[in-house]
Parts: sequence; structure tokens; C-alpha cells
Amino acid sequence: MELFNRLADFQMDVLKEVGNIGAGHAATALSKLLDKPVDMLVPKVRIVAFEEIADSVGGAEQVVIAIFLRVEGETPGNLFFIMTLESAKKLLRSLVGITVTHDDNYTDMELSALNEIGNILAGSYLSSLADFTQLSMSPTVPSLAIDMAGAILSFGLFQFGQMGDHALLIDTKFLDGNEEVKGHFFLIPDPESFDKIFKALGVDTP
Repeated sequence: MELFNRLADFQMDVLKEVGNIGAGHAATALSKLLDKPVDMLVPKVRIVAFEEIADSVGGAEQVVIAIFLRVEGETPGNLFFIMTLESAKKLLRSLVGITVTHDDNYTDMELSALNEIGNILAGSYLSSLADFTQLSMSPTVPSLAIDMAGAILSFGLFQFGQMGDHALLIDTKFLDGNEEVKGHFFLIPDPESFDKIFKALGVDTP
């Protein structure tokens, strides 16, 4: 925890800038894919303890849609893009023009659209972080799950072993007229990976 206490404002500003650049790249990619303007904002970037991740999306029992993938390269880790069911429905309606009628019965097309949006977001954010840190980071093929937030995070922990104690949280907002859609992007580096990332950002570690 000492490392995170020593983060200066400018390092958090750098992480927010990473989020903003990633959002810009993702918005451009989604605009091309959908052939319509897409606006995105990154209102908040912060470091959260692992146990606080589920709380950030409404609690461990909150049913969510999550796009999950593994990050490979010099700083391996796990990455989640998580939305509530209501946000996912808004996202599909505003961006893709699809109206979801049942929370627990998504069509293959709806799931495919959400998976592709999550994949574009993940690739854009990782690319911007890799550019800033000059570290290699590449995403694996994403998978999508609809379940309680706690169960989804536990699956990631079970599948890939011990995760790091902290996550980089990038809040994301999609804007379509007066309607906004919120999502949460969590990068959970493996224990040794956070040190590499912060060293690359100019934070000395013990």
C-alpha cells in the first residue's frame, strides 16, 4: 500500500490522460465501426483495492455484464470491462440501435455487439497505456459473462491464480444526446506488474 500512498498528483494525472487518450481512440474506432459519431468521456481514474472492485459496480451480488480478457506481455494481468444490465441495454440502444427486451436472454447478435465494443475499449486503453510506459501489453481474445460481480471476479482469480491486490479503475461514459451510459474498466496487473508500470511512470518502488 506504501507505493500507492506515494503516488503524486501528476502520476494520477498521467493515468487519467492515458484513459482520455484510450477513450478517444475507442470512440474513433467505434465511430468507424458503427458509421456514426460516438462521444466518450473519462470522468475518473483511480487505484482501488481488489476487494473494492465489486463495490464500484454496485456490490458483489449485483448482476453485471463483463467482458474479460488476459493481458500478456511485459506486464501481465487481468482486464475487465463491467456494466450493469441497464447500462448495457442503453449502450446497445444508443450506439447500435438494438432494443433488449429481456435482461436474462440476450441474442447472439446483442452479445456479439457488446463483446466487440468491450474488445475495442480494451485494445484502445491498453494501447495508450503501452505507449505511455513503453511496455509491451497485448490483449487475448475476450470472453463475455453475465453473472454477479463477485462471481465474475472470483472466476478470473480461479482461472489465472493470484491477482494483484489493486486495480486501475477507469470510469467511462458514452454520451448520446442527453443520455449517458456508464461503464467501468478494471486493469488488475499481476503482483509484480504494478511495480513495472509505476516505475515507467516515474514512481520509484522499494
